[in-house]
Amino acid sequence: MPDGKHKSRSKRRVFVKLASGENKTHYKERKPAKKRCLECKAVLPGIPHLVKSKFKNLPKTKKRPQRPYAGVLCSKCMRKKISGQVI
Repeated sequence: MPDGKHKSRSKRRVFVKLASGENKTHYKERKPAKKRCLECKAVLPGIPHLVKSKFKNLPKTKKRPQRPYAGVLCSKCMRKKISGQVI
């Protein structure tokens, strides 16, 4: 029987076959969903989808692209917003 901390479904169950032929269950953290653009809902490239505790240890240049509205809008929607077009 797994420990109490592993009984919740917030952990992902990974079934591993060991060299001895025995099957064992490993409990791992779930990965968060990929970040999406607020306007068009496209996946934002250049932003890693990591758990907050891992994300905060990354250098600033790896967290998001260096442009206005980075991490919020995709480049296409950002260009429209800056040029003044209605999205």
